[in-house]
Amino acid sequence: MKDTIRHLIQQALTRLTAEGVLPEGLSPAIQVENTKDKSNGDFASNIAMMLAKPAAMKPRDLAEKLVAALPADDGIAKVEIAGPGFLNFFQNSDALAQRLEAALADASLGVRKSGPAQRVVVDLSAPNLAKEMHVGHLRSTIIGDGVARVLEFLGDEVIRQNHVGDWGTQFGMLLAYMQEQPVGSDAELADLESFYRAAKKRFDDSAEFAERARQLVVQLQAGDAECMRLWHRFNDISLSHCQALYDRLGVKLSMADVKGESAYNDDLAQVIADLAAKGLLTEDNGAQCVFMDEFKNAEGNPLPLIVQKAGGGYLYATTDLAATRYRANVLKAERVLYFVDQRQALHFQMVFACARLAGFVPPSMALEHMGFGTMNGPDGKPFKTRDGGTVKLVELLDEAEQRAYALVKEKNPELDEDELREIARVVGIASVKYADLSKHRTSDYRFNFELMLSFEGNTAPYLLYAYTRVASLFRKLGKEVGEIGGQIRIEAPQEQALAGKLAQFADTLNNVAGKGEPHLLCAYLYDLAGLFSSFYENCPILAAEDQATQQSRLRLAALTGRTLKQGLELLGLPTLERM
Repeated sequence: MKDTIRHLIQQALTRLTAEGVLPEGLSPAIQVENTKDKSNGDFASNIAMMLAKPAAMKPRDLAEKLVAALPADDGIAKVEIAGPGFLNFFQNSDALAQRLEAALADASLGVRKSGPAQRVVVDLSAPNLAKEMHVGHLRSTIIGDGVARVLEFLGDEVIRQNHVGDWGTQFGMLLAYMQEQPVGSDAELADLESFYRAAKKRFDDSAEFAERARQLVVQLQAGDAECMRLWHRFNDISLSHCQALYDRLGVKLSMADVKGESAYNDDLAQVIADLAAKGLLTEDNGAQCVFMDEFKNAEGNPLPLIVQKAGGGYLYATTDLAATRYRANVLKAERVLYFVDQRQALHFQMVFACARLAGFVPPSMALEHMGFGTMNGPDGKPFKTRDGGTVKLVELLDEAEQRAYALVKEKNPELDEDELREIARVVGIASVKYADLSKHRTSDYRFNFELMLSFEGNTAPYLLYAYTRVASLFRKLGKEVGEIGGQIRIEAPQEQALAGKLAQFADTLNNVAGKGEPHLLCAYLYDLAGLFSSFYENCPILAAEDQATQQSRLRLAALTGRTLKQGLELLGLPTLERM
């Protein structure tokens, strides 16, 4: 409908230009938005206010001429002028009902991408393999996963890249400790956190150990067979920890998606050589740097992007530059999304600018840093254990499931144990994920179990319950959705509101894909659930006054259920048929 309205407005502008009302050469970006108050119609445009000045007219006078010049369209019931000159468009209920019928009959719910399909690389999760995954890895993993799912649903070809930290000086330390304390079984290595702490203590306490660790880094980078064997063993165990958490979180990441820092090791010297050949390198205190005019410090002095240390070692920037080249030349990406902490914004701005300057990526390839804020405790301070340590992600999920189990058992003591456990698993994991995904990506947020497990407000339990209400309707009826005949009719105000929201699903998903912001989908689903609740309470379904009305309302309910389920699935959340 937005595209239709934009096309109608463009036709009206063309006509007014031909009549001399508007000057030649205007090509405004025609904005059409969903209205918040349905008494003001379904869609609104501020085009009259945008063009009032070049037209030398009052916005409201121009709005009147635009309305008069708009071609008729079956999908629009009427157009009204509001306030200083807004054009408010009211949908034709019959046309809207036909759109919803088409969505109900379509496997993709009538959703289409607004632009051409693309080949998109999504850089997400990226834990440090030297340690266990902690709460700091949650946001990159689940936000990246949600956006990747939406892109795939819209028809993009998505390539996930898990840029794990599997290289560098810390691995020399770990290899030295593995040699010094021969590890007999994988189980002894399984507690990565304890192993890392013990190795770090040796590194800090013993100069001889630290020197051996540094030598092992050099040997590892040179491809020494024994170092590589130990390194592979450690990484395999660490990656298996990560994969267990990805599976538990319901994240679409596998071992095949791992492309760690080590994968680019052989290309780093060539990155430096190519930067030198382009005349982009400057030596500064022995280090090789790239200086770019647009990056300066507070004093106005140029900031360096250091790509090689004075001792010859490489940095994150070097690896990230090699990754941009790989993603352009091998993966043939048209768009690359980096889901990395917001505090790395300057780093990525400089890396992206350098990659373009060096010709590592074509001008047409989009490089986008999808930065996110931090997850804090209920007190607003960084989320820590009571003794000040990092909170392991596995322990957070364990506690979420335990709390969900207690909550569900209290509400449904009659459920058998297996079903209780399954509901608790879904509710616990979904609550943690949804509490994160529902916040604006760039905002910091406070982690609070009581709020996220509530059945009221914008929470996973509320949305999961909304879906079960739809499922229970068809259970009571003893019929599948496909067995419901009739057609959708939109008459009551609650039907109008619900139908209008259902028609916005495609627009919402395209917004999520464009901006990389899953909270837009969360807000949509929350609004949809609330409108369904109002519809459910005010428009009798099973007790409808006649069969045609019952069938219409059942079909609206069925489309709502499918939309809720699909939306939650795109956020990486499973649904339950009953709670």
